[in-house]
Amino acid sequence: AQRAADDAHRTARALRAERAEIAGAPDDLGDDTEPPSASLPALREAYRTASQVYEKVGVGADLRAEQARAESDESAALATLDRLTNKVRTRAAQLLEGTDGADGPSRQAAAARAESLVQMLESRASAASEQLGRLRGEAERLAPADGDAHTALPEEMVPADAEQAKELLRTANGELAARTDELDTARTAHADLLRAHRSAEDAAGGFDETAALLRDLLRDGPGAEDDGERPDPYAGGLAEARQAATEARRSLRGCAADLSGAESAVREASDVLVRHANSTRYEQVRTPARQQIRELPAAALPEHAAAWADAFAPRLRVLTDELEQLERNRDSIVDRLRGLVESCLATLRSAQRLSRLPEGLGEWSGQEFLRIRFDDPDQATLTERLGEVIDEATRSAVKKNSDLRRDGMSLLLRGVQAALQPRGVAVEILKPDAVLRAERVPVGQMGDVFSGGQLLTAAIALYCTMAALRSNDRGRDKHRHAGTLFLDNPIGRANATYLLELQRAVADALGVQLLYTTGLFDTTALAEFPLVIRLRNDADLRAGLKYISVEEHLRPGLPVQDPEGEQVHGQITATRMYKRPEGDGAAQPTGPDAP
Repeated sequence: AQRAADDAHRTARALRAERAEIAGAPDDLGDDTEPPSASLPALREAYRTASQVYEKVGVGADLRAEQARAESDESAALATLDRLTNKVRTRAAQLLEGTDGADGPSRQAAAARAESLVQMLESRASAASEQLGRLRGEAERLAPADGDAHTALPEEMVPADAEQAKELLRTANGELAARTDELDTARTAHADLLRAHRSAEDAAGGFDETAALLRDLLRDGPGAEDDGERPDPYAGGLAEARQAATEARRSLRGCAADLSGAESAVREASDVLVRHANSTRYEQVRTPARQQIRELPAAALPEHAAAWADAFAPRLRVLTDELEQLERNRDSIVDRLRGLVESCLATLRSAQRLSRLPEGLGEWSGQEFLRIRFDDPDQATLTERLGEVIDEATRSAVKKNSDLRRDGMSLLLRGVQAALQPRGVAVEILKPDAVLRAERVPVGQMGDVFSGGQLLTAAIALYCTMAALRSNDRGRDKHRHAGTLFLDNPIGRANATYLLELQRAVADALGVQLLYTTGLFDTTALAEFPLVIRLRNDADLRAGLKYISVEEHLRPGLPVQDPEGEQVHGQITATRMYKRPEGDGAAQPTGPDAP
């Protein structure tokens, strides 16, 4: 019973709380309240449905916010209305009773017109205020310092009002402008009269000077002191005399100008002659004429010019002939050097062409081992540059303590260098590697990029190229044998198989026989050679001599027969060839020899 009572109390508290959440439910129910006939779940469902319907038809939050704003605006408008005076309220009521206050749009239009009118009146007021201030400032600026007026006006000039004052002011300004123009015209005329007066005074002064000069000339002229004789008067008239005097003066001025120009030319020629004689180029010339030119004053040089010209004429012819001969010799040397330089450039092109590798070398097949690039100069530029090389060598020959070499090879090298200017020559070489990639490296970077074996292989290839080039220059380009190269222990640095194969392939393509010498017995490296000859040092102790004898021949390229195995027939182990002597009949070949 206690537990049932507790459950009933909990249920009652939960129902009371649920009833408190229901809007409009009474807090206290009397005893005479009749219980509802429906069940509690049905009532709850009905309440939930009613709540949903109420929320749908209820006032939204935006309408409540708008109502709040309207109430706030109404409160602010009432506060503003309370602050207005009764006169303003009365005038506003009269305006609202009129046609402009009948409705909202009319009131807005009337308010806009009033606002524009207010702005126009304010702008007019500000403009009037500004003009009033400007007029006051101008009045203060134009006000007289002492007294009430600047000057006293006659009675007929005193204005009665502002309009008459403006009219009098315009009349005064017009008269002032007219008087100003008359003053400017008078000043211009006065300045012209002053210039004419000064010109007249200058002319009078010049005439006085001319007259004084003429008087001096007449007084100091030839025959003026001889028995007091006077010159004969001019036979013609005054106009003819003036014309003759004018022509005489013009001729005199021309002659004076020619004389001045001739004297200036003589002075310039004398200065040039002195500078020429004092030049450092002629320090070793010890002729008396040079010494005289250096020591005599400039004014005395023209007197000796004719004698020096006659004395120098034969020497000039001799020196001209010698210079022409030197020029011909120089041209001959330049032509010869140009031929040698062109031959050297052709040799460089041949070196690139002859360095072409054979097939079977991967990417290197058909590639040129050397790539030499340079720009071919034209004939005029090449001749000019080689002439500068010859001139430089000639100048160094007369200089003291000059270390410039003038032998044939040095001149040729300098000529080739000058011909390839300004870009010079670019030489690239293929880099040997295991996969034989076609990678080219400038020769100046070989020491930094190549390993020891690659550097040795490149050096052998370069030697083979040079040997083939030498054979080609000697007219034996079709000859397969271009020479023999002895190598001192190259396997110690280049024992890689691909390097040895590359060396032998390049040598075979260029017709060079390679002979390797080594003290190492590297079977992997030695297996690449068709013939290996092992040598031995022998010493004769009694005679004190040393001998080198052949110990063994190794031929990896030929099969070696096992002596204990089964004999193989039909296999050639050795041959012998008989060469027919000259004049004999047919050759007598022999059969194969036993091993």
